[in-house]
Amino acid sequence: MAGQAELLGRVLAAAKDEGRAALVGYLPAGFPTVDGGIAACTALLESGCDIVEVGLPHSDPVMDGPVIQTADDIALRGGVRIADVMRTVRETHTATGAPVLCMTYWNPVDRYGPERFAAELAEAGGAGCILPDLPVEESEAWRKAAEQHGLATVFVVAPSSRDERLAKITAAGSGFVYAASLMGVTGTRESVGQEAEALVGRVRATTDLPVCVGIGVSSAAHAAHVASFADGVIVGSAFVKRLLDHTGDPDAGLAAVRELAAELAEGVRGGRR
Repeated sequence: MAGQAELLGRVLAAAKDEGRAALVGYLPAGFPTVDGGIAACTALLESGCDIVEVGLPHSDPVMDGPVIQTADDIALRGGVRIADVMRTVRETHTATGAPVLCMTYWNPVDRYGPERFAAELAEAGGAGCILPDLPVEESEAWRKAAEQHGLATVFVVAPSSRDERLAKITAAGSGFVYAASLMGVTGTRESVGQEAEALVGRVRATTDLPVCVGIGVSSAAHAAHVASFADGVIVGSAFVKRLLDHTGDPDAGLAAVRELAAELAEGVRGGRR
């Protein structure tokens, strides 16, 4: 089975045709349990998200703040494995028909084997991988495997990236470009960094790929603001926090993430570009 990179492209293009940004949700696999994570990812897509990123829990998630670190720790203590990540991707995609990406640090993929990881992700119906810590100079083996299996390779850029560096990264990537709205780790904030819009403009000067902005987006107002200048709005910690707030009541947690997804989707649709 080929991966779903083309589906990812179609969904992003369809949102653009509607005059809006796409809404991208993130949740780690295995949180609060494997089954609970699948239900939550499915709920995001049923409630307003266009795309979902399934996180591969990591013991040292350098890009992630305390909220996602806590969720990752719960998943890891629960015994989550790469097979569970693949199952989460498969069942979420099968249930919704939507693009599902894996967000992972490079070390687990490297140890598992890039070719094996790409083949299994494609077989599960995955659309691609977001690899925040893989240097573009060291990415050739992964990119070849991903392309062979129909997967997108999404790189992360930051406001500190120089223009020539941006051009090198965007030339190597596919699917979309993940633009970090500010320097620092993921988490909810009072506002989205002012550097985000300037970064999107700089990225667009180097590529025709869609540019999706993440880090700090947690409300409909944030989503509307980011949607006014970006092709996609990425939300992670705010969804994870809703589940953490209801760890003893899975049904209430699902209701909370559904509510937030609907609010954010409304915000995205208000942020006309």
